[in-house]
Amino acid sequence: MAKIYYQKDAPITALKGKKVAVVGFGSQGHAHSLNLRDSGVKVAVAELKGTENFKLAQKWGFKPTDIKNAMEGATLIIITLPDELQGRIYESQIKPNLVAGQTLGFCHGFNIHFKYIVPPKDVNVVMIAPKGPGHLVRSEYEKGGGVPCIVAVQQDATGTAKKIALAWGNGMGGAKAGIIQTTFKEETETDLFGEQVVLCGGLTALIKAGFDTLVKAGYQPEIAYFECMHEVKLIVDLMYQGGMSYMRYSISNTAEYGDLTRGPRIITDKTRAEMKKILAEITSGKFAKEWVNEYKGGMKKFNALYKKDYGCKLEVVGKKLRKMMKWINAKEV
Repeated sequence: MAKIYYQKDAPITALKGKKVAVVGFGSQGHAHSLNLRDSGVKVAVAELKGTENFKLAQKWGFKPTDIKNAMEGATLIIITLPDELQGRIYESQIKPNLVAGQTLGFCHGFNIHFKYIVPPKDVNVVMIAPKGPGHLVRSEYEKGGGVPCIVAVQQDATGTAKKIALAWGNGMGGAKAGIIQTTFKEETETDLFGEQVVLCGGLTALIKAGFDTLVKAGYQPEIAYFECMHEVKLIVDLMYQGGMSYMRYSISNTAEYGDLTRGPRIITDKTRAEMKKILAEITSGKFAKEWVNEYKGGMKKFNALYKKDYGCKLEVVGKKLRKMMKWINAKEV
């Protein structure tokens, strides 16, 4: 069983009176900055001048600066930039300003695990990854609670890396819910697998396939949309609250019987074999290399695939139907 730390195990004293630099004021960056500041930690924000995030940081009472100034004298440097940007910005702006004994903090292990960032041996390398988006991390903190986090130590140069990481997690509010111990390897590989096979790749492919099957069989696309896309939220919310057992308790017996007997016909041995293949691509670094090269090459494949789905029938019908449902606060991009 995983080791879980709570407030008594994660004293924030390791960061009290110390400076923390947060590089980036986006979804995670704003939550880390605000929560740590409200926990009594001195926070310096690094953000590009003139950007919307720069202005947002100012709005929240920070004085955003460049990375060099933010890092100066910082005990902990938290990098919340997108994965594809971290390596380049680390080499050009973070690495030249690192001082022995400082701690580099990450919210995802991608660049460290796949060695797109290789820190010097005289700095700590740690991770605190909240298991929720930044806005939830902030709102739960404001309510007096917290979102569960995971903690990992990749490199302990000072002997205090874990204490610093846990103090960071506590300052985020995570220790109120629980901070689960892991490794950079485990976090990175399971995160990528979950995104690709279930949460994003698997789910969207399943929804599209179900919708297309019904439409090609002659059913109205509006009805197919409700059955294959809209109602996903109803089922996910039930599982989110109480797992598969609560979902099955809540649905009709007809739906439950269909679930138990037909689900295994969709996820077959061939599907599981493909899952293992995808996991192997992740663990070998093949996917990471492919993604980094895609970004460096101008994102041509990425943009083409995105454009194809953006204009598909499922999305066109969905935009029309969501306008009928004022309560969902439809978001269109």
